[in-house]
Amino acid sequence: MDHDQSKAKGGFARAEALTPEQRKEIARKAALARWDGELPQASHDGTFRIGGAVLSAAVLPNGKRLLSQGTFIMTLGRSRTPKAGDGVLSTVDGIPFFLQAEVLKPFVTPEVMQAATPIFFRFKDGKRGLGYDAELLPKVADVYLKFRDACHAADKPIPRQYSHIVKACDILMRALAHVGIVALVDEATGYQDARARDALAKILEAFVAKELQKWIPTFPPDFYKEMFRLRNIPYDENGFRKRPRYIGHLTNDLVYSRLAPGVIDELRNKNPVVANGRRKSKHHQWLTLDTGHPKLLQHLEAVKVLMKASDSWDQFKKMIDRAMPRYTPMPLFKGVEQED
Repeated sequence: MDHDQSKAKGGFARAEALTPEQRKEIARKAALARWDGELPQASHDGTFRIGGAVLSAAVLPNGKRLLSQGTFIMTLGRSRTPKAGDGVLSTVDGIPFFLQAEVLKPFVTPEVMQAATPIFFRFKDGKRGLGYDAELLPKVADVYLKFRDACHAADKPIPRQYSHIVKACDILMRALAHVGIVALVDEATGYQDARARDALAKILEAFVAKELQKWIPTFPPDFYKEMFRLRNIPYDENGFRKRPRYIGHLTNDLVYSRLAPGVIDELRNKNPVVANGRRKSKHHQWLTLDTGHPKLLQHLEAVKVLMKASDSWDQFKKMIDRAMPRYTPMPLFKGVEQED
């Protein structure tokens, strides 16, 4: 028996020796300790639908994909939710409650145990979250389906308290198989790039106008006043047109690179640098009136708030990188470098 298998067996033994009240108290204390620590903040979050369920997902800066605890449990056909205060369902030695049943023990592998540790984090908006590695979901579903198969092989009925969970897991695995084969075909044929290009094209069509909107007003003065303050540059409205050229690079970084996927690259294509080293028009004059320009104004207001709350450029950059991270280049624009 290897170390992981021994650890899993020992975890089940310790869990069985505890009363329900002791398990809850252990989980509560562990959760409070985790909440008190510094939590990683998601770089991306959102929801998606699979098998008739809507799952809340997040991606941490290290690339770890998470599913929120609540939607994870509901997708498995469980109705229990964590009580207010600790925010975590009973776990003992890393065994979540949905794997603690005696009948499941033969099917819980070390691989499942390794992925079953709850992860405490913050969503992009700063709210606290608790989730599991996304790869745990099909592993847990597989545990219940192996339990079902064992019941059938022994010509025994599935216990009533597990029948709805087994059904939910079966639906989930069928849905995941469908998504999986579509993803495999897309990857094998290269269609995932075309699909990404199509999605990006729709974004760009909404944000970037086909023709220049010359009369769209310029950036509000406060935006550059705050930028100059944080950069320790004297601000003179009369001589503003002679500002350092790198201010344009900073504007691209703070605004257009964070406005929507691919927008900065599309604006560079529409509005290239000419012989004198500058552009014929302002990037914002290429934004659409119904989507691009309103989004720009909203974004600028948020950036100004962060600027005014900052005492230094370094402090401001840390805040904006966390609150409004840059969009990474998409497949349509591979090879295009971001301006710093």
